[in-house]
Amino acid sequence: MRAWVVREPAPVADGPLELVEVPDPAPGAGEVRVCVRACGVCRTDLHVVEGDLPVRRDRVVPGHEIVGEVDRLGDGAARFEVGERIGIPWLRGTCGRCRHCRRGAENLCERSRYTGWTDHGGYAELAVVDEAYAYRLPDGLGDLDAAPLLCAGIIGYRALLRSRFRPGDRLGIWGFGGSAHLTAQVARSMGAELFVVTRGESGRALARALGAAWVGAPGQTPPVPLDAAITFAPAGETVPAALGALDAGGTLAIAGIHLSDIPSLDYQRHLFREREVRSVTANTRADGEAFLAIAGRVGLDVTTVAYGFESAREALNDLAHGRFAGAAVLDMLAA
Repeated sequence: MRAWVVREPAPVADGPLELVEVPDPAPGAGEVRVCVRACGVCRTDLHVVEGDLPVRRDRVVPGHEIVGEVDRLGDGAARFEVGERIGIPWLRGTCGRCRHCRRGAENLCERSRYTGWTDHGGYAELAVVDEAYAYRLPDGLGDLDAAPLLCAGIIGYRALLRSRFRPGDRLGIWGFGGSAHLTAQVARSMGAELFVVTRGESGRALARALGAAWVGAPGQTPPVPLDAAITFAPAGETVPAALGALDAGGTLAIAGIHLSDIPSLDYQRHLFREREVRSVTANTRADGEAFLAIAGRVGLDVTTVAYGFESAREALNDLAHGRFAGAAVLDMLAA
């Protein structure tokens, strides 16, 4: 099969991705194999390719928002049928025995495995996964629209939970890309008043189209105190900006897996009066199932930009430079 591999991490403009021929993977016991139909292009892929995340597997195939059709079952696999459409997400394995797993926090498992980082992912024609970590996908969403749900959507949903958002709250979002535009719609369905700060005009336009009450550029502050906030941009300077916009008792959730250094915080301005800051680490399978159920019920308007499989480098480069709104997706079926 054809697959993109990370030859050696480097800035994406320097060409660290290489398109190669590799042997077709075979599903092991309890695993399924899928013919990949679409794979989202996530900022975490960019962190893997560029080396912001430490190398966990040499010449790894990136990609962890995979939509595909099951074409082969491993021994004992019975959850899905051949021909069924399923999704392969970021979290793909946990030990099930450690104290984190036992208390329902499998996202903190120290033996956890991740698609496109510790194991090969979906920038390829075929992919395998333990059936216990795959998802059934909502009806009514095409392959390209379903792909970003598998990380951008799920992680955004967990970030919303971590922000202690309550229906009707004023929610601030810093950065408005693939994850944020899905999270905003979930929050809006729960009556949120939405305030967005993001660098690109295309992202600001998308935020307005999705019903934001106020939209600003970096350096601008929402006009009213916020109950909750989420930072999606991997820039440490967004943290004091978001904390400074919170009302007393407000909570900030940091959604990224990688973040540049956070500037110094002023205790009185940023943290006093019981403001909180919380990080987000992966997700549990329960998070994924809950979010996909919401996505099917709410009817999310997923904004995607399609790239052909051979344009993976271009997609990542465009992501790095903020050249599109919404989420990029590799369309494996494009001519």
